[in-house]
Amino acid sequence: MHEGDSRDGGAQIRPAEPSDRPAPGAGTGAPGWCRRWLTYLVVAALSATAGIGATRAVQHLTASGPAAPGMPGTAAADRQGNLNDEAVYQAVEPGVVDVTSNLRYLQETAKGTGFVIDAAAGLILTNNHVIDGATSVTVTPVTSGRSYPARILGYDRADDVALLQVRGVPRLKAVSIGSSAKVRVGTPVLAIGNEAGQGGSPTVAPGVISNLDRTIVATDQSSGLNETLHGMMQTSADIRPGDSGGPLADADGRVIGINTAAGGNTVYSGYAIPIDQAMPIARQIAAGRQGARVQIGLPAFLGVLLPDSSSTSPQQQGRRDPHQTDAVSGSGSGCTSGDTTAAPASIAPAGTGALVNGVVCGTPAAQAGLFAGDVITSAGGHAVTSPRSLTAILGRYRPGSQVALAWVAPGGSLHTAVVTLAAGPAG
Repeated sequence: MHEGDSRDGGAQIRPAEPSDRPAPGAGTGAPGWCRRWLTYLVVAALSATAGIGATRAVQHLTASGPAAPGMPGTAAADRQGNLNDEAVYQAVEPGVVDVTSNLRYLQETAKGTGFVIDAAAGLILTNNHVIDGATSVTVTPVTSGRSYPARILGYDRADDVALLQVRGVPRLKAVSIGSSAKVRVGTPVLAIGNEAGQGGSPTVAPGVISNLDRTIVATDQSSGLNETLHGMMQTSADIRPGDSGGPLADADGRVIGINTAAGGNTVYSGYAIPIDQAMPIARQIAAGRQGARVQIGLPAFLGVLLPDSSSTSPQQQGRRDPHQTDAVSGSGSGCTSGDTTAAPASIAPAGTGALVNGVVCGTPAAQAGLFAGDVITSAGGHAVTSPRSLTAILGRYRPGSQVALAWVAPGGSLHTAVVTLAAGPAG
């Protein structure tokens, strides 16, 4: 898919051209509400059994199987049979939707793709990173161009899968689900997506499966989100920014994967989550079964920004946080509209607890009067010993729950308040 291709008159078909691909994850940097479109950038691709520890800086691909990732698409397709791009597109396109995520607390919107897996129930499958940070989501069926609010039923961040639900959408159609277990190296495929978040008729990219069972380390350059994903299908199809969450279809027009990532150095490849891996997660979410990896609905949200630390010492938490900037803020300095924080000018004299690096505007924490430098010492009647313990305690609650908080201010004063937890953001 190529940015700038006309979308009038349906899909624009062209072969993949690795030399002119833009960097995945690119977005606008305009002031105020800005937009970004989503496809993970692969910073490392490993064999299924390779270690992860020293791979995050790797910028090239390594083969995990007998097939070379750069296998010419035409040669592979000749061995497996031809794919009729237009026929596959016509079969899948009625079930494709554009996904727009409202990232209220970041003052951004993010755009990706999804596809309907159950028209009667209004269920839509997409990537978790498409809705990461979202407080609300809208979907636009590409055949109608009309947008509808969607409910985030749940997500699995580790496997990068999310399930949405829409109601009252007329003539909604589901895609046909295939089996990724039947996919082999050389299988011809078609990637379909909302390239660059432009909306309208989807763009498509033909290719072949060039490798299976890949482990990749991927990053969203806009948000800095990093994930290690396992069992991925590697393809020569030209997956582009905005394609995340879109369908990867086989020659029969059946969806066999979710477009998720792209990248590489000498060889630029796309990556898709196998549909056999995604559908059990979707069924678990649809059934409302929360698990260690599956979040049902939006999480409860307090609105404090915490150090990524398991230390029980607030002073140590302040020194260890790698996300702090060089700027200085202090108690009473107000709230933030983003997810970056400054090192507090002073830290409350508490022996243990969770250091507050910042407070997001318009949240329960801001309404309760928490500020950077405060240390939360208890929540819901449970002692808070570290930032991670606070996260674990709040994870037991649902949005709308009331929780009693206690904290110490930098001047040493003690404070208490009962807050009503908000919903979201996702992820």
